[in-house]
Amino acid sequence: MTTTLRPSGPIQPGADGAQSRAYDVCDNGRPVGAVEIGTEPGSDGATGVLRSLRIDEPVRRRGRGTIAALAAEEVLRGWGCTQVQARVGAGNLAGQRLTAALGYTERSRNMIKQLPADSPELPDGLTARPMTPEEYAAWEDGAIAGYAESLVTRGTPPESALRAARASHAGHLPQGLATEGARLSHLIHEDERVGFLWVARFEMHPGQVVGYVFDVEVDERFRGRGYGRALMLQAERLALSAGETRLGLHVVTANTPALRLYESLGYEPTRYNLAKPL
Repeated sequence: MTTTLRPSGPIQPGADGAQSRAYDVCDNGRPVGAVEIGTEPGSDGATGVLRSLRIDEPVRRRGRGTIAALAAEEVLRGWGCTQVQARVGAGNLAGQRLTAALGYTERSRNMIKQLPADSPELPDGLTARPMTPEEYAAWEDGAIAGYAESLVTRGTPPESALRAARASHAGHLPQGLATEGARLSHLIHEDERVGFLWVARFEMHPGQVVGYVFDVEVDERFRGRGYGRALMLQAERLALSAGETRLGLHVVTANTPALRLYESLGYEPTRYNLAKPL
């Protein structure tokens, strides 16, 4: 059998210069699956995405998925991509094995926690209060720069990362502090701000709307004192007060302290975000 890709439709344009295309996976011209590839919005075409890959059940476990993925990478090289990303669900063991065999490495993961019925208490001596308009103005530029930096660590070119970060903040905080459902707080110890938190309702995955931690950070001077854990407890308090039963987040895998903290608090992965150079 000869496994090839055959376009099942034209190239589709997307937002911010992105494009995508679907293909049939064929054995001697007979469709046995499907694959969709694209480019990441705002990446200037440098970042490709393996959006989906399916092989029909009767012909699985015969190497067709591997051949299809390699053929999809070759198409992305032809589009000028220098890296490819893939997203694999935590329960998709076959997808995890395939991407590992093909040399993909984890860059980040999405995680979620089922919240307790009762709101947790903050540790003694700590309180939280809403961010003021003046504090928000001082915070916003640094938050955008920080998000852009995290995108760069995932392979996005710096200029594209900054554009994407600005667009993300404009989309999620269109009215700043007045944005419906957005809650931005400071953690306070002895009248001093030691960290901040941004929580809002968000569709984390298609059809999965949860409370979501968009940003959390302890001031560098106060790290290593347990304030990160306290901020995450405050995130639970905010989500529960808004009627949410689950709290989600995204973490860069290289940020080992944050990953370990979330695991210790009961967060479980829902999706692994992977990449490899082309």
